[in-house]
Amino acid sequence: QVQLVESGGGLVQPGGPLRLSCAASGFIFRIYNMGWYRQAPGKQRELVARITAGGGTEYTDSVKDRFTISRDNAENTVYLQMNSLKPEDTGLYYCNRYPYVIGQWGQGTRVTVSS
Repeated sequence: QVQLVESGGGLVQPGGPLRLSCAASGFIFRIYNMGWYRQAPGKQRELVARITAGGGTEYTDSVKDRFTISRDNAENTVYLQMNSLKPEDTGLYYCNRYPYVIGQWGQGTRVTVSS
């Protein structure tokens, strides 16, 4: 049974950092591309960053140069280091495979950027 457990969210002031983690189980993590997605209030879920099985990364334009996605295949974990956070980064953050698999979303971790 696939499980994805996100953690690390919280309330942070604009300009601050947060590091999100996603612990994966139930599938062969190292062979899959993974992604971080977010759903801002009143908006559809969007892909924020993705990392291939080989470690290649891509980011949506709004987070380039601020966010860094990484993975630890020994720990079956994918991370999202978020720096210089902005109020528009507020939302519920999820990890999933890339492309995402319907029905395999975790509970997400909430990020609120506010002063």
